[in-house]
Amino acid sequence: MTSREIEHLANFISAERLDKLLKLTGDLQVAIKIHQDTLAFNCQLIKVVATIEIALRNTIYANIMHHFEAANWLQQPPVKLNLEDGDRKKIVKALDSAKRSEYAKKSQAEKAVLKAEVFPKGKPKDIKPFKYVQRKRENIPVSDGKIIAELTFAFWKRLYAAEYEHQLWRTTLKRTYRNKSLKRSEVSAQLEIVYQMRNRLAHHEPVVGDRFHKLIGAIRFVLQELNTKASSSPHPLEKLLAADVQQAISLQSALESSLAPYRDKAI
Repeated sequence: MTSREIEHLANFISAERLDKLLKLTGDLQVAIKIHQDTLAFNCQLIKVVATIEIALRNTIYANIMHHFEAANWLQQPPVKLNLEDGDRKKIVKALDSAKRSEYAKKSQAEKAVLKAEVFPKGKPKDIKPFKYVQRKRENIPVSDGKIIAELTFAFWKRLYAAEYEHQLWRTTLKRTYRNKSLKRSEVSAQLEIVYQMRNRLAHHEPVVGDRFHKLIGAIRFVLQELNTKASSSPHPLEKLLAADVQQAISLQSALESSLAPYRDKAI
């Protein structure tokens, strides 16, 4: 690439994102190359973290469903399940988001049928536009699976918070981890690491050095401890992600190696 092309690339990526790498390497082209290698490394990590998030939320959902004998508990919460106000609001928001998604997929003909069902006498004259659409969405059925997909990692990890020690952890969520000697606080701490690093990855921020080692430790914790009916070791989830975790470790090592010469000069 020409120097002009490199300058254009730097503008696209932004001087702020490249600042530390440029100061370290003293070479804009090298800084851009390492930046791109970091993004490739992030992609590998997010694949692992995404699989863990999916496995975790489905495990928690099934555990609570069986414990309270409540199918579709996200839409029809059992009386004994007393979630904090903030967590209940997250479910309501996720339900609305799931309905929005289903409404957007409908054809104009399907929307017309829905309109006739909700407003058999036609659109009320005094109804506000957002309420008009909202009322139509409310009649769209969605599965709990759709709501699960709309709920964030923050919601699911919150169920291991201190507020739920007696109601959820001791009564049932302890069963989501096969090591029964684990404390709720230990699980919560490891999930917090995965959550924080997931957010960095989602915003294309580097997860290297100590952050990477903490994340790998938390990933291994979940992969080894998250409950499964299989008695074999390693667990199926651990087997599924073994190659991906190793690839992430290899990419991290290569990234560190590319940075090492510049760090040595800086000392």
